[in-house]
Amino acid sequence: MSIEAALQHFLLALSSLFSIVNPIGAALIFAQITSDYSHTERVELSSRIGVYAAMVMLAALWAGAPVLNFFGVSLAALRIAGGLVVAASAWVLLNAPEAREARKQAEASQDRSRNLAEVAFFPLTLPFTTGPGTIAVAIALGSNRPAAMPERLGFYVGVSLAALAVAAMVRLAYGSADRVVTLIGPVRARVLGRLSAFLLLCVGTQITVNGISDVLGPLLAGAKR
Repeated sequence: MSIEAALQHFLLALSSLFSIVNPIGAALIFAQITSDYSHTERVELSSRIGVYAAMVMLAALWAGAPVLNFFGVSLAALRIAGGLVVAASAWVLLNAPEAREARKQAEASQDRSRNLAEVAFFPLTLPFTTGPGTIAVAIALGSNRPAAMPERLGFYVGVSLAALAVAAMVRLAYGSADRVVTLIGPVRARVLGRLSAFLLLCVGTQITVNGISDVLGPLLAGAKR
């Protein structure tokens, strides 16, 4: 196993997963939708969400591509669908963040009587933290695994460590989200939330563009011939 190759895969997966998960921007919204919970409950929720998020990303990285192949879904289709989902979600958050936050807060309030483990998985892990966009990105990363076994081992080590690193960032960001919002103030928190939503919109658009390029590239090359 090449350590240099594993490091390259780690950096690529880390940047991709961090951009789509966006722990800092999501933590600002997490602080708002869990405002009725105590700090101790938020810390427990953040720990559980971190574990569940790691499980979701690792499952998508390791098993996502074989599942797609089984159902005959191409990587280009996955990128287009995942990019559209991410972009649509970011667009709603960018244009009507208050309405979305109010809806999420209402859902969290309704789930207050449920066990924290249940709330942590749904809806706070799926689809809030690691939704369809994150799963699409993770599957896309997993589908680019090398064919040779030594290189493949380094690939899986790199991307798995990246997923665990992002999950740890989610745990830390969510666990201290209420204190961060108190420190920077609600107005700055909303500004940062909008900036994060715009960045997420750009990421979703780029994923869609990559998928469309994968579809049109061979067609345009054949037309030139």
